[in-house]
Amino acid sequence: MKLEHIGIAVKSLGISDELFTKLLGKEFYKKESVEREGVVTSFYETGESKIELLEASNPESPISKFIDKKGEGIHHLAFGVENIVEEVERLKKEGFIFISEEPKEGADNKLVVFLHPKSTNGVLVELCQEKQ
Repeated sequence: MKLEHIGIAVKSLGISDELFTKLLGKEFYKKESVEREGVVTSFYETGESKIELLEASNPESPISKFIDKKGEGIHHLAFGVENIVEEVERLKKEGFIFISEEPKEGADNKLVVFLHPKSTNGVLVELCQEKQ
C-alpha cells in the first residue's frame, strides 16, 4: 500500500487550478467529472504521489457538504492497492469500518472504497486500485 494521492476540497477549480499550477510549476494532467459523486476533479503529478482537487458540481454532493461544514482543505488520503477486494477483507478483519465495502468507479481510472473516519482517527481514507 502506498500513498496514491491527497484529495483537497475546493470551492473553485478555476481559482485552485491557477494556484496549484503556480505552486507546482506545471498544469494538471487530467480534469474529469464523476457524476455519481457530484464532483469535478483536477489531478496533478507530484513525484510518486498526486494531488486531486475536488469541486462540487451540485449543492448536495459530499464535497459541497464537506466544504459547508469544514471549509476548503484536505478531504482525504488515498492509498493505492493491488487488489481492492482483498484489502477490504483484510481491513475488515482488523476492525476497520467502511462507508461502503463495494468498490465503485472513481476518477483517474480507479476503483475506490472509503474507510469511515470513525475508524481512522478522523481521517477519511480512500483505497484505490487501477481498473483492469
